[in-house]
Amino acid sequence: MNFSTIAPYVWDPSFDDAPDCLLSSDQCVIKAQHYFVKGLIEIPVIGTNDVFSWGVWVSLSRENFSRAADLWDTPGRESEKPYFGWLTTELPIYSPSTLNLKTNLRTRPIGQRPLIELEPTDHPLAVEQRTGITRERVREIAEAVFHQTNDGS
Repeated sequence: MNFSTIAPYVWDPSFDDAPDCLLSSDQCVIKAQHYFVKGLIEIPVIGTNDVFSWGVWVSLSRENFSRAADLWDTPGRESEKPYFGWLTTELPIYSPSTLNLKTNLRTRPIGQRPLIELEPTDHPLAVEQRTGITRERVREIAEAVFHQTNDGS
């Protein structure tokens, strides 16, 4: 019920050894100029108590990234106001592109990934987040992701 990406769309393996770049399981910095946090886009599964989630990356301003990083291990961080960001993960099963969709990143209690709320537009991903998906749609997503992974695309 969860598919996740390893790095933001703009990450390049050549950044691995660069002193001004960082990629962890939760945060990413590129050239000490671009800042990203990994979170979850959660989508309710209609007729169940289940939630399908996409583990994706959101770009934040330097100020918001610094604030989130400072509070990363602080109890009560979930009371922080949401941080505006841009989705920086391409989910190729959606059209148009998911890159640069407007988001709000909400921190949650320590040990939980932040929640990513998409701007309520008519983009198919935003619609699914608002209205939910069926179990059949979960299967379709799993098949599409599995085929992309196995095809190398």
